[in-house]
Amino acid sequence: MEYINKVTDVARNFRETRLSTLKPPQEFFDHHQLSRPKDLNDATARITYNTRHFSGNYLIVILILFVYALLTNYLLIIAVVFLAGGFALINRFAAEPIHIGNLVITQQQLYIGLFVVGLPLLWVASPVSTFFWLVGSSAILIIGHACLMEPGVESEYAGVEGV
Repeated sequence: MEYINKVTDVARNFRETRLSTLKPPQEFFDHHQLSRPKDLNDATARITYNTRHFSGNYLIVILILFVYALLTNYLLIIAVVFLAGGFALINRFAAEPIHIGNLVITQQQLYIGLFVVGLPLLWVASPVSTFFWLVGSSAILIIGHACLMEPGVESEYAGVEGV
């Protein structure tokens, strides 16, 4: 029960901090604010401002790319489900040694069997290349958008405190 409370607290905190910064699609995809930066300093200033301003939208972009990466790599889904499901099943149903005739199978032997089959399957599914594809494609999209998007007028007053 305590675990469920922690998960709901984390979800509530995530919603309050990250998803509250979501900007409407009209602002995120406003093609009238697209322009090439003048120099590297301008590009750096735009990236700094826009990554804070659109942080919620960029998180959604990363989540969409993550779902796409999983849906296009069926073997990775199968490997993760096999390993996680096997681990859960062994924990739930094989806490005590299993006796089949004269053969005794312990929980440790079941884990070894699961990993002997699951880890090569996971290796073939190439989760590392999927991870680096996700990092690279997210970085290109986010830095490209942040660099090309002109900051709004409110960015000029970001350092000024209200009276």
